[in-house]
Amino acid sequence: MTLRIAHLALLVRDYDEAKDWFTRRLGFVVLEDTPLSAEKRWVRVAPPGGGTALLLARAKGPVQEAAVGDQGGGRVWLFLETDDFERDYRTWKTRGVQFLEEPRSEPYGKVVVFSDLYGNRWDLIEPVGQRLDAKPLPTI
Repeated sequence: MTLRIAHLALLVRDYDEAKDWFTRRLGFVVLEDTPLSAEKRWVRVAPPGGGTALLLARAKGPVQEAAVGDQGGGRVWLFLETDDFERDYRTWKTRGVQFLEEPRSEPYGKVVVFSDLYGNRWDLIEPVGQRLDAKPLPTI
């Protein structure tokens, strides 16, 4: 059996502003932008190296609208791994990505917290001793 997380829904205020931010600031690629109705679209973006995609889901109604930017309850809940921390940190800084702290070294790698356009907190991590293209461990 093979299972994988294909995409995660990220609540956004507007499809186009979110798509623009992820592609221009972080360099993500648009995998799909399909109209489903006059008000709803299926918009998926992902890092250029692949992996799990984000489904940009426009918030509808007061409960979802209140959760935009706070899906993690104020803590880091999205983790983006890189093979070159310094490259991405410098590039994103020049593109206006808001970093919430200075980069630091941890036992698991180099890391810095940043926020997306809505305030969701992310970790940018360059793992120690891991390759991003490594095969997953076998299941037991």
